[in-house]
Amino acid sequence: MTKVHFRSYIHKKMILFPQRIDKDIAEDDPVRLLDALVDNLMLDNVYKLYKPSGRKPYHPQMMLKVILYAYMNNIYSCRRIESLLKRDIHFIYLAGYEQPDFITINRFRNRVKKEINSRSMTNTLRLWESETPTARPTLMPRLCT
Repeated sequence: MTKVHFRSYIHKKMILFPQRIDKDIAEDDPVRLLDALVDNLMLDNVYKLYKPSGRKPYHPQMMLKVILYAYMNNIYSCRRIESLLKRDIHFIYLAGYEQPDFITINRFRNRVKKEINSRSMTNTLRLWESETPTARPTLMPRLCT
């Protein structure tokens, strides 16, 4: 019997140099546009919802990016979003390797619901959707309900 040579496979090896996940995402991918859009949003009303004491929360900007990207892809389940934060390169990119659990995602979503549906946020997202054909059919109907 001939000996078969396989590529080496050590799934528990440590990576010495962190891989840049953004190099695996196309420059024209809608996730990059969403990332830039949320980076430029004025989120002062969202920041006011947090107290200075207690455990440090996840950054609201990151949480908003994750939720909006999930909505763009017709994903509304917090448990599904939690799962994608561990597996999907786009969610990992937006979250910066952070992995909030489904309860945290749901609490954030409920906390900022009013701010997400505010007129300024809605107008900004509608403007963005008019420039991004892939997001157009999915995002705004869910946010405005």
